[in-house]
Amino acid sequence: MSTLIEKSLDNSYSYSEYRNHISMLLQDGLSTGLTQSEDLTHYSTLNEARMNRLEKTIKVPQEIKDKLAGLEKEHILLVISEGWCGDAAQIVPVIKKMADETDKLELSIVLRDENDDLMNEYLTNGARSIPKLVLVEKDTLIARGSWGPRPHDAAKLITDYKAKHGVIDQEAKTELQKWYLHDKGESTMEEITLLLQNAENM
Repeated sequence: MSTLIEKSLDNSYSYSEYRNHISMLLQDGLSTGLTQSEDLTHYSTLNEARMNRLEKTIKVPQEIKDKLAGLEKEHILLVISEGWCGDAAQIVPVIKKMADETDKLELSIVLRDENDDLMNEYLTNGARSIPKLVLVEKDTLIARGSWGPRPHDAAKLITDYKAKHGVIDQEAKTELQKWYLHDKGESTMEEITLLLQNAENM
């Protein structure tokens, strides 16, 4: 597994490289990923605006800052993502804010469709759902856990909606975006911080 992690890290982007890659593709009317369509390009454009807004508005609560300051081990936050993914647009900027709080964390991003082997190790109920965070111990490149593709309450919102309506339609996606807007990234930060604290004891 450490060989797979190493290979994935060699194929990874920093946050700024990831943002620039998405922007450059959009200038040519393209999205990241193997599949191209007007819809995916449209979603990527929307997501750029979301990420720009979140970069300006997301704040790390003091409680989270204190916990991150207490980390002793160095970890890589290896995130599987794509530019067209609505959940990734809401979550990846939040993870970046966390990584900026401490020199114990380093954010690396890989594209799902370019990293099949890694994605297949971290399926969600058999699906290639993203974003997915793999917590990697920096010294050993051993994976110490994973998280995603959504915070617990956001995942429950979608599961409950599908159970009631049988499909995930535009209304469900709108409700999910409202949830993210209200949550302000706090659930993501809390759940990933807990993952980090558990990894400290391994």
